[in-house]
Amino acid sequence: MTTSTLNDILAQIRAALKQEDLTRAASIIEKLRPADQAELFSELDEETQAALLPKLAPEDSADILEELEEEEAAELAAYLPTNTLIRIVDEMEPDEAADLLGDISAEQARQILDGMEDPEDIRPLLLHPDDSAGGLMTSEFLALRRRATAGDALEAIRQWRPNDEFIYYMFVIDPNQRLVGVVSLRELVVADPATPLSEIMNPEVISVKAGADQEDAAQVMFRYDLLALPVVTDDSTLLGVITIADVMDVLEDEATEDIQRLGGAQPLDRAYLNTSVLTITRKRIGWLLMLFLTATLTGSVMRLFQGELQAVVALSIFIPLLIGTGGNAGSQTTATVIRALATGDVDINDALRVWWHEARIGLLLGLGMAIAAYIRAITWESDPALAMTVAASILGIVLWATGTGALLPLIAEKAGIDPTVVSGPAMSTLVDATGLFIYFTIARVMLGL
Repeated sequence: MTTSTLNDILAQIRAALKQEDLTRAASIIEKLRPADQAELFSELDEETQAALLPKLAPEDSADILEELEEEEAAELAAYLPTNTLIRIVDEMEPDEAADLLGDISAEQARQILDGMEDPEDIRPLLLHPDDSAGGLMTSEFLALRRRATAGDALEAIRQWRPNDEFIYYMFVIDPNQRLVGVVSLRELVVADPATPLSEIMNPEVISVKAGADQEDAAQVMFRYDLLALPVVTDDSTLLGVITIADVMDVLEDEATEDIQRLGGAQPLDRAYLNTSVLTITRKRIGWLLMLFLTATLTGSVMRLFQGELQAVVALSIFIPLLIGTGGNAGSQTTATVIRALATGDVDINDALRVWWHEARIGLLLGLGMAIAAYIRAITWESDPALAMTVAASILGIVLWATGTGALLPLIAEKAGIDPTVVSGPAMSTLVDATGLFIYFTIARVMLGL
């Protein structure tokens, strides 16, 4: 649905709300798809949301809470009466319900679980952290016995009537609930109905442990082109299944966080326009202060070489050019290495290879930039010695920036820090100070200062 169409529908909803006609507003929302429902719902204030949500069918309310940002859903849940929330959570997918209950108060979550028709699908999911494979999985899946036939499996699917996202694969377990095989829906359909699953299943099942990071689980699914991934215990007991829809949400969240960190800010917990000015300020001010303090290193370096600057004032003309080039070269490298880390192309064991790879790249880039810098410098200041100083400095700075940019993300990853933290503004600020030190040191030697 286009943005203009959604805006028109939002105007209709607000007109109904202005007339205090909650039933009409709810009727308009119920005709939309879940994603559109959630987008329009986010445009309303919390009091209106809390008044309108109970007027919707429980399944529509459940869809909206599933589509909202986690913090938005939790804040909305706090406004709702417990009885209303119980009816809604009963309609939610187990993994989504577990996420919501984990974000609200423990007392409210306990009351909801006590009032639900079937809380046992949700309770086990609450034991796992949100950012783990166990927290991402759903307990709603179909497991079959090895002795069952293809016909039995198809009949079980008919009786279970799963949602579309749960019928890519059927997982096969032994009497102890241990995962022993997997069979696709296509294989079940084309097989003779009397064929035992043990004869058509694939015993080499790709799975992840419940404690694995959710991003690692997503990488496994994309690496092997899986549409569903089983989650098991250390002894291979089947606990749940991660679907491709769950993984897409994870990748979107991770990409959003990485982009926000690349700009030197803490990730937002909810949509940008729904985040207050004070909250965004709080999430940015810490980074700005840290980068400000780090940037004072640049001033310290310039004070250290104050004599050289006074002796050859023209040195200051080239400072923006040199530190800008160094910061850009370093940021290019960190962005490339961070992406390689995210896709599994490299890890900390490849540190030496990555550094050597970037050192050679930096040498070629530096030589190219040095030639351009010499030409620029000789046209600004007709002093060959100064031009050679600038050219040699930019070569050294680019080499230093690419080498540092190659290693910092790997070191951060090893230390358990998000590699995106060391990129962008942080990387540029670091290279600014060290680049100036390289520049003035080379100037001191080449110009005899």
